[in-house]
Amino acid sequence: MDGAVVAIGNFDGLHRGHRGVIARAKALAAKLGKPCAVLTFEPHPADFFAKKSVIFRLTSREAKAAFLQRLGLDGMIVLTFDAALSGLTAQQFVDDVLLRRLGVSGVVAGYDFHFGAKRLGTPEFLKSEGARQNFAVDIVERIAQDDEGALDAVSSTATRAALEAGDVALAARLLGHPWFVEGEVIHGRKVGRTIGFPTANIALDPSCRLRHGIYAVTLTVDGATHKGAANFGKRPTFDDGPPLLEVYVLDFDGDLYGKTVEVAFIGFIRAEAKFDSVEALVAQMHADVAEARRILAR
Repeated sequence: MDGAVVAIGNFDGLHRGHRGVIARAKALAAKLGKPCAVLTFEPHPADFFAKKSVIFRLTSREAKAAFLQRLGLDGMIVLTFDAALSGLTAQQFVDDVLLRRLGVSGVVAGYDFHFGAKRLGTPEFLKSEGARQNFAVDIVERIAQDDEGALDAVSSTATRAALEAGDVALAARLLGHPWFVEGEVIHGRKVGRTIGFPTANIALDPSCRLRHGIYAVTLTVDGATHKGAANFGKRPTFDDGPPLLEVYVLDFDGDLYGKTVEVAFIGFIRAEAKFDSVEALVAQMHADVAEARRILAR
């Protein structure tokens, strides 16, 4: 994609702020008659510097690529964030990565974008380099949580905090779309089948810190979207094992094993709890499903 306009950032969650940057990149690319791509980094820089997973990843690399394709981008460029890349000065990043390696015709970034060793590269520096080396630069201003700008700027950090509290409605407001995960349906213990609630089980990224609980969700597979009720947690009534996402798909009778599905979180129903008996759990699950239907009907 030589000569592309690139939107630079981690784009974790692809929230409204990220999409504002991407929209401006698409507009600049159209103006210049060039392809448009996102330039992002793996692993997340915070994970690299910590030498372990510390970031609650909102969007996997695969889900990010799929979402960007829906937004009409021409591609996603993923740079390996390692010691060599992190050690580049801001000037070296511009000269060696943006110009020599990628041959960009334009760069779009957010107002708080910093890059290069010790994050010394600023939006102002990027603009000055664009003017000096003849590539277009567009810096996107702060995008607030609401239309009046009364709240803090939209951020992945705020979205993570909302999800850790189970507030998927606030997360959707920040993102501009329901938070979703992708994964392959795996075999579980099949306990749900024995109590009348067969579930599609998905192991989420170990970094996921979504509040354990019951949610109203949608599940998309093979181009079709279905309503559902999901539990994310450790199943304390049965095994208290590793966290697992279990989705009971409403009014569905099919085989999902081995399929890659997308689960979007629409509403929080209740916290995960341990029940004294299977009968008590089943009674509560019927109530959870009714509440999920009510939320999803809205």
